[in-house]
Amino acid sequence: MASSSPVPGLRLRPYAGEPDLADISRIENLEAEADGYPERTHVEELASRFSHPNDHFDASRDVTIAEVDGFPVAVAMREWVITTDGLRELRHGGAVDPAWRRRGIGTALLAENQRLLTELATASPTSTPSVLGSWTGDSQHGSVALLGAAGYSQVRWFFDMSRPSLDELPVATLPEGLVVRPITIDSAKAVWRASIEAFRDHWGGFDDSDENLERWLADPETDLSLWMVAFDGDEVAGGVINRIKAAENEALGIRRGWLASVFTRRPWRRRGLAHALIAESLLRLRDRGMTSAGLGVDAENGTGALGLYERLGFEVEYRSTAWRKPLASPAAAGGAGRPSEDRP
Repeated sequence: MASSSPVPGLRLRPYAGEPDLADISRIENLEAEADGYPERTHVEELASRFSHPNDHFDASRDVTIAEVDGFPVAVAMREWVITTDGLRELRHGGAVDPAWRRRGIGTALLAENQRLLTELATASPTSTPSVLGSWTGDSQHGSVALLGAAGYSQVRWFFDMSRPSLDELPVATLPEGLVVRPITIDSAKAVWRASIEAFRDHWGGFDDSDENLERWLADPETDLSLWMVAFDGDEVAGGVINRIKAAENEALGIRRGWLASVFTRRPWRRRGLAHALIAESLLRLRDRGMTSAGLGVDAENGTGALGLYERLGFEVEYRSTAWRKPLASPAAAGGAGRPSEDRP
């Protein structure tokens, strides 16, 4: 099948284990740098994610490497989630080494992602409607064009926001009756479940399995001492799961902390809890040597989060888009002219 390949010598193969991690990190970071995408990945982060497989994501099934004459030049990944708007979303993404762009490799990986996800959906039928889903940053013009040409539609928009300075931090007090307590491995699961419950009325979807929790806790950059979680008696009322991505900061030459998840459970909303926990989070991040902070937010968030973040000094820094496409039949998803491949 070499004649059908968009690039002579191109081969798609499954993830081969730990030896692939450095190449995946290299490819993703080269693409992010070329596109002005403000995040970076590293081997230890990938290893943590890949070492806890489950039904939603299993690297041996859901990661594809594109190589030319044995040299890795691109990567694709897939997963699925049940969304809050009642869909089984078959998600996929990928990255191509900028030196190998404009040769059809991204198109080949997109076709492969669609084919494999369609096969997965066919092998696991459900009454829940299925769609294909993907994600792009607004500076990723090639990916935006690729998805648009493939029939995907933009369905939701998101902002990365930053507080460029941790000087002159806001001061706030917790609502009466609530207290912040340290989080341990034993109490982390309760925080995890409370966060999942709080986001049930937000758009999107999340792998809420125990395996994903273990994956999260195993990440070397998960630091429970950074979490700010408020309790009402034994109940988790809300929290901010903070994170410092040391390797990313080093790569970008910054000192930024992330408010990776900000949540308040319904009975404790509209009482200033999120404001107080964010204020304390910013102070904690500053005490750890950070000079700026970042977070992500749904542009259409119905709880007023965007306005809250702006009042606390955050500014929109980067915009991203969620895309969807109806799931095609297995015959239509593969397309013609796929390059040669090795399959598990």
